[in-house]
Amino acid sequence: MSHTVLSLSTVGKRYSVFESNFLRFLGWFGANVQPKEEFWALRGISFDLRAGESIGVIGQNGAGKSTLLKLVSGTVRPSEGSISTKGRISAILELGLGFNPAFTGRQNVTLTAGLMGFSSQEITEITPGIEAFAELGEFFDRPLRVYSSGMQARLAFSVATAVRPEVLIVDEVLAVGDSYFQHKSFDRIRQFKDAGTALLLVTHSMGDVRTLCDRVILLAKGRVIKDGLPDEVTDYYHALIAEIENAKLSLEQKRNKEGWLVTRSGSGEAVVEAMVLLDAATRSPVATARVGQKLCLATRVKVQEHIGSLVIGYMLRDRMGHIVWGTNTWHTGQRLSGVQRGQTVTYDLYFTCTLGPGSYSFSPALVSTETHLVNNYEWTDNALVFDVMNADRTLFAGSSWLDAEIQVKLGEPA
Repeated sequence: MSHTVLSLSTVGKRYSVFESNFLRFLGWFGANVQPKEEFWALRGISFDLRAGESIGVIGQNGAGKSTLLKLVSGTVRPSEGSISTKGRISAILELGLGFNPAFTGRQNVTLTAGLMGFSSQEITEITPGIEAFAELGEFFDRPLRVYSSGMQARLAFSVATAVRPEVLIVDEVLAVGDSYFQHKSFDRIRQFKDAGTALLLVTHSMGDVRTLCDRVILLAKGRVIKDGLPDEVTDYYHALIAEIENAKLSLEQKRNKEGWLVTRSGSGEAVVEAMVLLDAATRSPVATARVGQKLCLATRVKVQEHIGSLVIGYMLRDRMGHIVWGTNTWHTGQRLSGVQRGQTVTYDLYFTCTLGPGSYSFSPALVSTETHLVNNYEWTDNALVFDVMNADRTLFAGSSWLDAEIQVKLGEPA
């Protein structure tokens, strides 16, 4: 069993607000000065992180995510509780944190690596690898002030991951990088994780959370409100955001017999009475679809109260929770107006199964506009689950089937 590399026990961080900076300075030197007010950015945070485990931290702005990472990385001290670590911790927090804009990339590597505890000999040994991974070319020897935000992200990540740490802390910094470097970075993170590095990741990308994390912690107002599996916490978070916008919403979660987590939220003015996947030609139910098969997702909606505007949205996700496809009738120009209480609406979504073999789910949403944040009548994650098999197509890999044709022409011998 892997060992614990990071442990937090009832950790809290309190910030004090004084009438003036002069009074704050007096307090630093031991004077009995009472603050004007106190604010707890975090309180009661406890969790363990084991070698090779990855924990995602999510929440709205101001929830305390960045404060948590600063506490763990040691850049700020907790006001209460304890934090214990084992081994080297590398943190990628604020973009360019600790860099000198007047120094070149190479000089900043020397500076930052030295602050991380590397010796002069070790810095000399790791610098070529950092230069190669960052792929900054001639900019590696130019001042940082001429770097774009993406170039700074490349340098920061390359330095922080030059040597595999026991704990890697990553904030939103990677979001500013280009797609190529994001893929390259996440590949290195996966390699580190496989080798035993523990990962603490803060991001607003639920796809990254589902892909990289074994567990997710949801913060709100400085406290943990949910801690569990990625699908459970991320779906809860999506529903919670809508609930905050509309206090009438209900929220429930349960797992079906296939192990998919079903999260349902909404105010209930309209509900999905039935949803079934059919063969488009025969209208017979389909549990396992074939690659290339023409399908129809039939949905019956019951209207419970008068609705000024009704829109249905569809989200198709794979087993890992990644969004494969989605749209709604707002975007297709099929919004319904003035729907009366007691009416039933049927929706037939016709599509060709261009999916690779595997398990997939449809999540329907009944809303009033293009977003669920205005009116969320009902949103159900993973409401319908189905499998896809390749019965009569050429063998292929991946989550999508392409109607592809390879043409081969053999030339005459020279």
